Amino acid sequence: MRDLALRQEFADRGVFFPTTAVLAYDGESASAEDKARAAAFKRDYNLALDHFSHLRIALDAQPGLVTSPNAGTLLAAVSVIDPEVVRVIFTPMRAAEIMGGEAQKGSWIDQVAYFPMVESTGQVATYGDYSANGNVDANDQWNFRQPYHWQSFKRYGEQQLERWGAAGLNYSAELDMSLALTFNKFSNKTYFYGVNGLVNYGLLNDPSLPATVSPATKANVTDGVRWTYATALEIFNDFKKLYKQLVTQMGGNVEMDDAMTAVLSTTMQPALLTTNDYGLNVEDMLKKAFPNLTIKAAPEYSTGSGELMQLILNNVDGKKVAYPAYTEKQRAHALVTEASAWSQKNSAGSWGTILRYPIAIAGMLGI
Repeated sequence: MRDLALRQEFADRGVFFPTTAVLAYDGESASAEDKARAAAFKRDYNLALDHFSHLRIALDAQPGLVTSPNAGTLLAAVSVIDPEVVRVIFTPMRAAEIMGGEAQKGSWIDQVAYFPMVESTGQVATYGDYSANGNVDANDQWNFRQPYHWQSFKRYGEQQLERWGAAGLNYSAELDMSLALTFNKFSNKTYFYGVNGLVNYGLLNDPSLPATVSPATKANVTDGVRWTYATALEIFNDFKKLYKQLVTQMGGNVEMDDAMTAVLSTTMQPALLTTNDYGLNVEDMLKKAFPNLTIKAAPEYSTGSGELMQLILNNVDGKKVAYPAYTEKQRAHALVTEASAWSQKNSAGSWGTILRYPIAIAGMLGI
């Protein structure tokens, strides 16, 4: 730029030109000095449009778009779908696991299940050649349970299946998984609580269960008798108290090396990691004292009345003490075809928990 004054003016405003640059100037400035400078510029230089002064070029505004402003690419074209489906996690279902598995009793047409119990009786008398004293007998008792049957439908449309398929998902298979989960969750609930209004009880509320005992007094009474601030020895002593209760209930028909299951809530299970002065935690101490003890945890043992713990003797006289029972795990009924959709009813039934020996379960509430 040959006009040093104009170049300096641009430089003051942060604009710099090479010394050979040519500036096109329209001479329409407001000041007389700028007009004189424009006239001198036109005198010294000729531009392509100087001979066509009647032509005007609009350079002061960008012409507007006819289309909407965008990034220039469809978002779907630059998107990816992860083929691995992330599923929602639900609370664990551990009733059957706690009791060593479930069993089918009867079928979906049965309305009552009877469970016989026989008690042997008898007495002896002093022997005499002509004495007819002394006799034995047997007494039977029939306990019964009522089943509860439920149902649920799965429905899906032709277009709905194809839309999910276009996204890489199998809607029909997802409905099957939802159905199985829903049925298993409800079965698990009946195994713990039974069904209200029926002779159908669970492991936690069977009316034949003996009364629970309370934990022992703790040295730190900030949270009462709970395990919140209990030492490892205090927690172990509560287990020992519960075992003594089980021995009392069983009339001595239990040994420390018998197969037993201790069940508490998932909230209280970490308390078993409490260590003593010798680095041993409660679980180590328990397994040394009760070599065949299994420890399980389930959320249902956090009750409205407090934290519950049960000590269950697994078998008595070769028979399982308790087991969950069902009539049908999942019965699939006829598939109904509609104009462009399908539906299918599924049903199941539960007897709740069959408790053969209530005295073989000891409970402690308030740990």
